[in-house]
Amino acid sequence: KQLVRFEDITDQVEKMTASASNEEELKQMQASALEQILESYKSKPDWEGLEPETVTYYSGGKFSVYGYKRYDDIRLVLIPELQLGYFGGDPDNFTYPRYALDFTLWRAYENGQPVNTSEFHFPVFPEGADEGDPVFVIGNPGSTERYRSVAQLEYDRDYRYKIQLAAYNRMMSVMQAQYDAEPSHDLQETMFSLSNSIKAITGIVEGMHNPRLMNRKVAMENKIRAASTSASGGRDYWAEMESMYAALEDEAMEVTLLGPGRLGGGTIVAAHAAQQYRSALENEASEEDLEALKGRVMQIAQMLQDPYEQMRLANVLEMARMFADSDDTYIEEILDNRSPEEAAREILAETAFANPEELEKLLKKDKAVLSGDDPVLELGALIVPAYQASVVAFQSSSAQRKGLEQLIANEVFKVYGLNIPPDATFTLRLADGVVKGYDYNGTKAPFYTTYFGLYDRSYSHQQVFPWSLPERWQNPPMGLLKSPMNFVSTSDSIGGNSGSPVINKNRQLVGLLFDGNIESLPGNFIYDIEYNRSVNVHAGGIVAALKHMYSAYRILAEVGAN
Repeated sequence: KQLVRFEDITDQVEKMTASASNEEELKQMQASALEQILESYKSKPDWEGLEPETVTYYSGGKFSVYGYKRYDDIRLVLIPELQLGYFGGDPDNFTYPRYALDFTLWRAYENGQPVNTSEFHFPVFPEGADEGDPVFVIGNPGSTERYRSVAQLEYDRDYRYKIQLAAYNRMMSVMQAQYDAEPSHDLQETMFSLSNSIKAITGIVEGMHNPRLMNRKVAMENKIRAASTSASGGRDYWAEMESMYAALEDEAMEVTLLGPGRLGGGTIVAAHAAQQYRSALENEASEEDLEALKGRVMQIAQMLQDPYEQMRLANVLEMARMFADSDDTYIEEILDNRSPEEAAREILAETAFANPEELEKLLKKDKAVLSGDDPVLELGALIVPAYQASVVAFQSSSAQRKGLEQLIANEVFKVYGLNIPPDATFTLRLADGVVKGYDYNGTKAPFYTTYFGLYDRSYSHQQVFPWSLPERWQNPPMGLLKSPMNFVSTSDSIGGNSGSPVINKNRQLVGLLFDGNIESLPGNFIYDIEYNRSVNVHAGGIVAALKHMYSAYRILAEVGAN
């Protein structure tokens, strides 16, 4: 989708919502207004051929409508070998200095012919940008949470992310055991994705434990609260938000760990299904509904035959005990003076849900199901009500919290206006920065790396995956070795920016963004220009690969980089 035009519709929305008497009504009226405005743009003559889309910024402080030209015939032109784009794999992920040739070339077609982009393209500039040069990243960052209050960030740090991290790390331990026993490419890819999430959340949490960064958030919040007309008028949005999140602390463990999702493992999912079937029996559901639920229970129960299910269940029980509060006595009832490992082993050894034939017999006995005389049925009777209560607690205050978020964001907007950017929304934006190295590990990271470094890192790791190189790359010419490969800039980027063009002040392409350094991860909630860096593939590195390794002279000529 190519962004062709956009218009500010804030005034229209504000006129259409001026009669709102409270936050909930305002939210509903805004949604209705945006829907009406979107429909009107679909029939505008000067927007013909474009796909309009409304965008909300600053939680309702500003609204726009974007017009996209869609190209649906996109063909791959060139992609480097996996070992080059993936070089360093998980160990080098979020690191710098970096050596990854992470790019692809595509061609858009329209009516069966290549699109003529002569009027809107950035010519390739192999010389790239020098240290101190301004550069601009044009991309679609996914999401940030920079307008969350300090109370929300503290909740994220001490509950939301803390519990997620524990769950992800334990999931990784199970996957690692599986991989060690029986390696597979699919499992390796899943582990890389999970490791990516672990590193990202860890970086965010470490930022939240950084006094320098959190003190900045506190100072900014205090400044806005002091200027807020609502605070002087008797209502303190920030205090209200703090009170709401304090009430959710006791529900964080249940809503994160005990739901029928991937964090809980097969036994927890089966316990939910069993409880649902039991409830259907109690409420005298129709035979048709009962048969459908029975089939679902039988299907889910197959997960309990996985040889690693005992590890998963033990992990969940251990975390539930670790993060339980004093009122969560049902956790000790489940454990029954057993360790999580013992409880998991005995539950799976004794339950009919781990044996298809035994389960089928059990489900034919309505009285046995209703009595809950099975370890999985007993588990469901204890965890499902606790989980559902936590979901209700979160949902019951959701609208109020969203309303407060909008009010707080509006107060920020009143103080700073357009001087600070809105949270990322997956829509196109331009992020400025300068090419600049930084201090790390007691030394200095250079602003760019070369192919010499790629080979040094490969040989230093004895050319073992993920530092191995394809056969084509075994005997590099000096012209390639001396060429730049990756570089860093202070441009503000976040997940979703990968693949973004990096241009200089002359609108020439000097690189493609593909990652951030480990210090950039707190960028989810705050931008830190001192250490936060975007990591980019150097345009000269792409050109060098096309010339020396792929002999792609026709493509080089086409992009004007002979």
